[in-house]
Amino acid sequence: MGNFDFQRTSIDGLYVIEPKVYEDARGFFMETYTKKAFEDMGIHIDFVQDNHSKSEKNVLRGLHFQVNQPQGKLLRVISGSIYDVAVDLRNESSTYGQWYATILSADNKRQFYVPPRFAHGFLTLEDQTEVLYKTTDYYHPEDEGGIIYNDSTLNISWPVELSQIILSEKDKKLPKFDR
Repeated sequence: MGNFDFQRTSIDGLYVIEPKVYEDARGFFMETYTKKAFEDMGIHIDFVQDNHSKSEKNVLRGLHFQVNQPQGKLLRVISGSIYDVAVDLRNESSTYGQWYATILSADNKRQFYVPPRFAHGFLTLEDQTEVLYKTTDYYHPEDEGGIIYNDSTLNISWPVELSQIILSEKDKKLPKFDR
């Protein structure tokens, strides 16, 4: 679809997006977001905040969500790579409680659209990994929710030994998935 290839995933509403990349001897150019292209795919969103994180290898950020003011996210990596995971928290969805993962990297230039009402997290696969993402609502610390990354009900297949994962103190205390 124009400058983007929207790839549907096994979970309705989640998309892996491959932007068209124009490369030559000078480098490359690509669009990372065009409202009309997203609307043509049925994704009607307005972004209100941009975030940027930098992490060392094996840092896991997540699984996070906002309870009453859910955020949609459009993620991409500008340095390094991540294993990016989204968990469907939409009670009415036939895929409620299911997860989907993809690898985003500076090399593959893929993006991941995670709609509101999903838990989201990512594991860095390289040192000095930088992630940029847009959100559809502001961050509200009082509205935070989360699920522990190693929840046995979700059974997410992380691509490293769980003992190698580095978590924040806050993420170590996240609760299990509550069906």
